[in-house]
Amino acid sequence: MNEALLRSLIPSVLGVLVRRGADFAAAEDAVQDALVEAVRVWPADTPRDPKGWLVTVAWRRFLDATRADTARRRREDRADEEPTPGPAPAVDDTLHLYFLCAHPSLTPSSAVALTLRAVGGLTTRQIAQAYLVPEATMAQRISRAKRTVSGVGVSPAPGEKPGACGRFDRPGDVATVLRVLYLVFNEGYSGDVDLAAEAIRLTRQLAAAIDHPEVAGLLALMLLHHARRAARTAPDGSLVPLAEQDRGRWDTESIAAGVGILQAALARDRLGEFQAQAAIAALHADARTAEETDWVQIVEWYDELTRLTDSPVVRLNRAVAVGEADGPRAGLAALAALDDSSPNSSSGGHPVPRRAAVAAYLHERDGDLATAARLYAEAARQASNLAERDHLTRQAARLNARRPR
Repeated sequence: MNEALLRSLIPSVLGVLVRRGADFAAAEDAVQDALVEAVRVWPADTPRDPKGWLVTVAWRRFLDATRADTARRRREDRADEEPTPGPAPAVDDTLHLYFLCAHPSLTPSSAVALTLRAVGGLTTRQIAQAYLVPEATMAQRISRAKRTVSGVGVSPAPGEKPGACGRFDRPGDVATVLRVLYLVFNEGYSGDVDLAAEAIRLTRQLAAAIDHPEVAGLLALMLLHHARRAARTAPDGSLVPLAEQDRGRWDTESIAAGVGILQAALARDRLGEFQAQAAIAALHADARTAEETDWVQIVEWYDELTRLTDSPVVRLNRAVAVGEADGPRAGLAALAALDDSSPNSSSGGHPVPRRAAVAAYLHERDGDLATAARLYAEAARQASNLAERDHLTRQAARLNARRPR
């Protein structure tokens, strides 16, 4: 059975049910039941129209569940006639589902989980494994998210009954969808689900459904970052910093694809933060060695990114670039400016992620090994994952071993 085909059909099948009047939660449950049936039946008898088969089975499951629920008789009146089995309408509902799953009422973690379930076609168990939480916890999270978006509908296709809730308001929500996808990508991978690859697949789908330069920018950014994946860890699982990576292990095809997508997006002259981030990643990818990196141009792109977002994390990364372009003391001055503009960025409040690690790196380059070692140890205590914590702890130990006794 073609599992990839099955998963690719989920958004359109779910969208058909929602447009016919099923609320999101009930439609998603029915589609999951249809998928289970497909796994059971298709190996021995693959249908000629897989999408139509899934729509028919899912719609029957929805009707069965509706009729069995005496508290929802009014919905049964709306769905009292089963459509004649046949080819499903050629309507792409993927874009609608992205916006539903990125509903502003959802927390980021719930939006990501719902996107992986409803659009990505992953099981609750797979999502739970990827996030290292119990399956029951993830099931509750997804269930709450589904209830939240059940009051939001999509536009009906020509000739179909409208849902009870009307059209979901799309303008302005592209940024929310992209942030959800970027969150998925940054989760990396664990268990039997590669979330980075899954995010790329979903972003490709979104790029096919909507013509938007920031969608292209995010796809380019993902491809350029993903191209370095094989070189990011040593055989023992330890992190390899960008400057020390074996660039011969970078995926040149992904880099070329990412650069091509980025150039087309930038040519439209509608710069956004993901395009700017992708431009920085492209400059790193273009350097044959760490020493050949064009840090001056990277600082210029960080200046653009700062104007677009004014994020403390962006300013932190800019301080690193300034330190490489103009020397460590210039980088430390940029870091001090970040502290002045962001009262919570120092270690005394809620620190900007990696602030201590950046300060340690710049102090080491400036020759202050004692301060650098102390800051590496502080950064290790703040690290969000074991690999990063081990790397920073080793950096602190390395500098402590070099200090005179």
